[in-house]
Amino acid sequence: MKPCILIIEDDGDMRDLVAGHLEHGGFDVQRADDGIKGQALALQYSPDVILLDLMLPKVDGLTLCQRLRRDERTSKIPILMLTALGGTKDKVSGFNSGADDYLTKPFDLDELMVRVKALLRRSERAPLSSKHNEILSYGPLTLVPERFEAIWFDDPVRLTHLEFELLHCLLQRHGQTVSPSLILKEVWGYEPDDDIETIRVHVRHLRTKLEPEPRKPRFIKTVYGAGYCLELPVGEQVEPLTAVMVAARTAAAESAARREKDNASAVA
Repeated sequence: MKPCILIIEDDGDMRDLVAGHLEHGGFDVQRADDGIKGQALALQYSPDVILLDLMLPKVDGLTLCQRLRRDERTSKIPILMLTALGGTKDKVSGFNSGADDYLTKPFDLDELMVRVKALLRRSERAPLSSKHNEILSYGPLTLVPERFEAIWFDDPVRLTHLEFELLHCLLQRHGQTVSPSLILKEVWGYEPDDDIETIRVHVRHLRTKLEPEPRKPRFIKTVYGAGYCLELPVGEQVEPLTAVMVAARTAAAESAARREKDNASAVA
């Protein structure tokens, strides 16, 4: 069966050009020209990859991306954003909304094909537990490939596929500095020269889930000019940090409860 690609793009010429190139490359292609139709087709066909324009009528790309990520039926589908907005803030917004990759118009069709195939390879990758010599546990961290979950100081933490792959990449080399080019090649499957912001956004997301103080990371460290390093406690170092993590989780839960109460009061 051919992989199915859903293109959600309101520019008819662009949509037909991209669709024709993908069909010639052996893909089955579905097309939508606005956000509402795009969401409906995503639910109907469960495509292997979604190509999503940012500037869409009816429902814009960022909002649609968030909706697709919240819906369990579409939450795991890789999303590649296609947009003329190529600034750093635009890319950060795209990744924060749940996009897996980001390609700025105008783009080369061969580059698009490379990105699509990389997303397919990652989504079809065999579970990590089937590989040999994989490090899946060290100190207070254990990765659970079947659920794309981390057990962190005895507490389960749900991760996106990308967050899981990124954390796994760092775990294999814990205590070592991992270069951005290696991370991009191993996690995303390609080596663009100017996509360091892709890594930064996902590292930031990981820190919010794992660090007691995300703005002062003690586990996922930035080595300026060189990359990132995962430093995990072992042995007697773990116990005192466990108390720190419990306190941080308690504070976060209390803060979330206060926000929920404030929102309920505002609605009332």
